[in-house]
Amino acid sequence: MSDSTGLNQAVEYHIVNSLGWSTLRPLQGAAVKPIRSGSDCLLLAPTAGGKTEAAVFPILSEMIDGGWSGLSVLYVTPLRALLNNLQPRINSYASWVGRRSELWHGDVGPSQRRRILSNPPEILLTTPESLESMLVSRRVDHDSFFANIKAIVVDEVHAFAGDDRGWHLLSVLERVQRTAGRPIQRVGLSATVGNPQQILDWLQGSALLQRKPSVVVSEEAAQATEAEVVLDYVGSIDNAAQVISKLHHGEKRLAFCVSRSDCEELAYALRQRGVTAFVSHASLSADERRLSEQAFAESRDCVIVATSTLELGIDVGDLDRVIQIDSTWTVSSFLQRLGRTGRRPGSRRNALFLTTNYDSLLRAAAILLLWKRSFIEAVEPPVAPNHIAAQQIMALALQEGQFSPDAVPYWWGNLVVMDRASEILDFLRDEEFLAEDGGLLFIGPQAEKKFGRRYFMDLLSAFTAAPELTVIAGQREIGSVAPISLVGSGPSGAARKLLLSGRSWLVETVDWDRHIVRVSEMAEKGTSRWQSGSVAESYAMMQAMREILLGATPEVQISKRAQEHLPQLRASQSETVEQSGLVLRRAEETQAFWTWAGLKANLTLLAALGIDDARADNAVVRLPISVTIADLREAASRVAVALPFVPLQMIQGLKFSAALPMELAVETLACRLRDGHAAAASSSSPISVVDVTKQEGLVSE
Repeated sequence: MSDSTGLNQAVEYHIVNSLGWSTLRPLQGAAVKPIRSGSDCLLLAPTAGGKTEAAVFPILSEMIDGGWSGLSVLYVTPLRALLNNLQPRINSYASWVGRRSELWHGDVGPSQRRRILSNPPEILLTTPESLESMLVSRRVDHDSFFANIKAIVVDEVHAFAGDDRGWHLLSVLERVQRTAGRPIQRVGLSATVGNPQQILDWLQGSALLQRKPSVVVSEEAAQATEAEVVLDYVGSIDNAAQVISKLHHGEKRLAFCVSRSDCEELAYALRQRGVTAFVSHASLSADERRLSEQAFAESRDCVIVATSTLELGIDVGDLDRVIQIDSTWTVSSFLQRLGRTGRRPGSRRNALFLTTNYDSLLRAAAILLLWKRSFIEAVEPPVAPNHIAAQQIMALALQEGQFSPDAVPYWWGNLVVMDRASEILDFLRDEEFLAEDGGLLFIGPQAEKKFGRRYFMDLLSAFTAAPELTVIAGQREIGSVAPISLVGSGPSGAARKLLLSGRSWLVETVDWDRHIVRVSEMAEKGTSRWQSGSVAESYAMMQAMREILLGATPEVQISKRAQEHLPQLRASQSETVEQSGLVLRRAEETQAFWTWAGLKANLTLLAALGIDDARADNAVVRLPISVTIADLREAASRVAVALPFVPLQMIQGLKFSAALPMELAVETLACRLRDGHAAAASSSSPISVVDVTKQEGLVSE
């Protein structure tokens, strides 16, 4: 390299001679100084933009020049598969300077863990859940193990920040920081966020109030003019497979689906057409995913079909094409996927949308409309993480054995998670989740009963996975399926057939007690279903859909089929939109208010109206006929404080809700269902009224 990079000379030597690089990428060069100075940083670049190296090279340099010893760096990601993919690469960099990295997550066996504990690496790749399990384990001397931690890298930080796993991660990091006895530098990596400084402030946790220096380092993502994007309408998964089988022969293609079921259907249909196809999703066994991803990385003329599991940075080699079946839910997710392509010199980023129904055609068109306007969603951490506070307080009792109630500020500082800690502590004591003796708190009988199974493993995870049954063929684990795939699907006594890993399986036995399904491969097509909930879409997304229905068209290549179906789509929704304002359609007993504002906005509007028994979705609110335009206008002044109605089943679905006072659990969820800004915009917008009973046309009010 002609100019000094600011890196340690040994690291710089290997960049040139081991990697063959003549220069660093702009992001990598810009990240050296702030990371080496100890600042908390957020590094932004497109997928495959070299963010890992941008973080690791300066950290390794500081490790050598600063004389760091022992376990010094934690590298955290949302997915085990991503850790598995990164570890060989990071370990090779560490070996340049006589250091090493290791994995610690749920798939790592006891012997490897014992080896790590007896001889810790300098870099440990892990998940938040595994990090907390180390803190509470009696086999880990966490005071000694974490004593030398200097820095943590949080990969795919946007995936954490938009979810309760992010609050869980920050809470665990605060405890690691107190255990280490020093501030820990935090470096976040992300491909796409619309509010980078806010996310960096969030990542800093309690350090934000200490005004620790922070730096956002960004490399611009490819914009619309640099990408080749096509919107098509094909009508079915089978037709999508037919299109894919006819296009791009000799190329490596990554096809994203919105569900595991769609993945299985598409992979099976491709194989039926002679296409070499692989599958990757969360319900496949680790071995099946690894084999698929490895085979795909080594092949050329093939397709890998995946859910969002392959969106987050996992290296599957040099891609030629990204194909999106139906649509992503956000622009940022689309950008993540688009960034998988165009890595070779002279190639362009590209994406082909193959939509299978009118809903997905509308959503895809809206995504592309926003993308062409350079819109990217802000990542908003979930508000009121009170249930995470309850979980953390009980986890601290496991970690320390016992603690003083006054110690909460010591462990978490001013972290937002603990805003209601005093109230939550009182409840945990009153309900015997914590027991007290001599002024010290420890795990109580109710916590043992609710969360004590499998050494409190259920307590150490911020999310709940739906129960599934493990599918085994011979001695080989294929993956898992939801119980719904095995019941209620045909006459009693009929042979049950599953579709998993892109192949069909005959169900031979089901052991419901042990959650095991034994199968053998068969030719006839099977089916698999997994349960999924509805998605609360954003105001920006719903407004873009409304624009599409009113005639807006994204400036991308639109296939002849899609051009033919867009007018039909608009005609099918013509009664729901109007240029002059929002549409209120009155019938004899109810009225439909087409807000196109998102589910949260619509639930907030109902709360402001004082209605808790009406129906709403992302596009429409079903109102009693007695509600007037004047009522809607008046509601606009109350949406800022209105809390949506929370059904009992939603409270039961909030993990750790049992460890919260009922009123606080309800408030937690209600705050998360609220969108006052969008609700106010809807209730104060011009409204066109259609009285169906009188057969009247539009009347603006």
